[in-house]
Amino acid sequence: MRKTNNKNTRLEEIVKQQEIKKEILKISKLFKDMDPKIKKSIQSVIDNAAFMAVTLRELQEYLIKNGLTVEYQNGENQFGVKKSPEIEIYLTMSKNFVSTMKAVTDLLPKEIANKIKDDGFDDFVNNR
Repeated sequence: MRKTNNKNTRLEEIVKQQEIKKEILKISKLFKDMDPKIKKSIQSVIDNAAFMAVTLRELQEYLIKNGLTVEYQNGENQFGVKKSPEIEIYLTMSKNFVSTMKAVTDLLPKEIANKIKDDGFDDFVNNR
């Protein structure tokens, strides 16, 4: 998550923008049959959801490599361990992402929304 080299930073920004664009396309596919006026009005929400999805993946990678906690020192003899700032950001952003995606999917026609929410469990149970 922490940037060091300008050249690497620029490359990382380009890669992140490409990932966000892919995510926007993925989410937008859900709305391909939606009224264009409504779709246009929620485009910024789709863009934000895509940004959050990509950033959450980055944070997951960071947390896997670096752990969920950090050591700290307050004063000469006071040491301890606390949640890392990245886990706090991750938790907040994941809640916001879930809320955003729920708000977006609630705009879908019911038959499409039901297909997305259907995890196949009912079919599995009914076909036994």
